[in-house]
Amino acid sequence: MRKSIDIVNHGGGLPESGVLELIHAVMHRYRSQQYRALRGGPHGDVTHMDSKVLAYFGRNPGATQSDLAQHSGRDKAQLARLIKGLRERGLLAAEVDEADRRNVRLSLTPEGSAIQRSLQRQARRLSDQAVAGFSEQERAQLAALLERVNDNLQRGD
Repeated sequence: MRKSIDIVNHGGGLPESGVLELIHAVMHRYRSQQYRALRGGPHGDVTHMDSKVLAYFGRNPGATQSDLAQHSGRDKAQLARLIKGLRERGLLAAEVDEADRRNVRLSLTPEGSAIQRSLQRQARRLSDQAVAGFSEQERAQLAALLERVNDNLQRGD
């Protein structure tokens, strides 16, 4: 008996699940290379989530933990642990809100700002590296296609 050939899944094209696997692989490589820039320094232990929190307070100095929770949709307890760790490491500063003493306003310390700038520089470098050789039209097309993927997934929520 002759073996059949599965031309749908092995016809040289990318299987449906392959698109998201490829996006995942790209982001894994990106994060690995991004945090390599911090290794060996005093804050080589900065995680992806740490960087997200630092970026938020870099863009929104004086925001509260509740503001971050609302923006990110993350669990408040997880964010409280992250913020506590960043404060203990001297990367976030806290100040009681004079208008409502129940609120604590958070902002980056000078050291936190330096780390955030380093991550931003590395992100720009890696972004440029990732699309090296692409024309402006190809970059725009890639961005549009990824937006469509994102939109399709959001409709499933």
